[in-house]
Amino acid sequence: MGARILLVEDDPGLGFVIKDNLSVKGYDVTLCVNGEEGQKVFDQKAFDLCIFDVMMPKKDGFSLAQTVREKNQQIPILFVTAKSMLEDKITGFKAGGDDYIIKPFSMEELFLRVEVFLRRTAPTPATEDVFSLGKYTFDHSNLKLVHDKGSKTLTQKETDVLKLLCLHKDRVLKREDILKSVWGEDDYFMGRSLDVFISKLRKYLKEDSSIEIANYHGVGFRLEIKEG
Repeated sequence: MGARILLVEDDPGLGFVIKDNLSVKGYDVTLCVNGEEGQKVFDQKAFDLCIFDVMMPKKDGFSLAQTVREKNQQIPILFVTAKSMLEDKITGFKAGGDDYIIKPFSMEELFLRVEVFLRRTAPTPATEDVFSLGKYTFDHSNLKLVHDKGSKTLTQKETDVLKLLCLHKDRVLKREDILKSVWGEDDYFMGRSLDVFISKLRKYLKEDSSIEIANYHGVGFRLEIKEG
């Protein structure tokens, strides 16, 4: 059986269609009809990916995501919603979501997003310490960022921040998670330091316009590399 997916959708028709289509693709899908049921099932079983509707009875998708994030920081969470306002997306990211898919959507779009998330979160060798970033090579162990125009020696903090971004590429990495991981604490002054480090990393990576460290205001940062 393939990856285990927790699907929480209160519309029985849509829930059945999504589950049926994902099952045909080989995924092991558990369907719940409200947030409370979804939380109970998540506590009882292990999953590789969560797909949550936003507007649900008893416990909405945002609240469910917050509960899941308290127990698991790594599992991808994809929101299925009719909401497309920026404020709603920010709320979802703050709740711990990784991405949105807006209704109505095609099954092909859903398949692609599921495949991308599962590929990104697949286990990687613990010894992996060299990352390919567009036209750059980032060597974490040796504190080196290499480009064909030369190399840059980074500080340990710069290296640690960039590695976190690389490990979570194309996913929003929360500010507090970076601060706790790199600085050991999350406070205002450390937050200002993080902003300085992000600015420096953007400057170091400026030779490749396909690389962007996007700022999700009030939430965190996401390392994005556009494919040419």
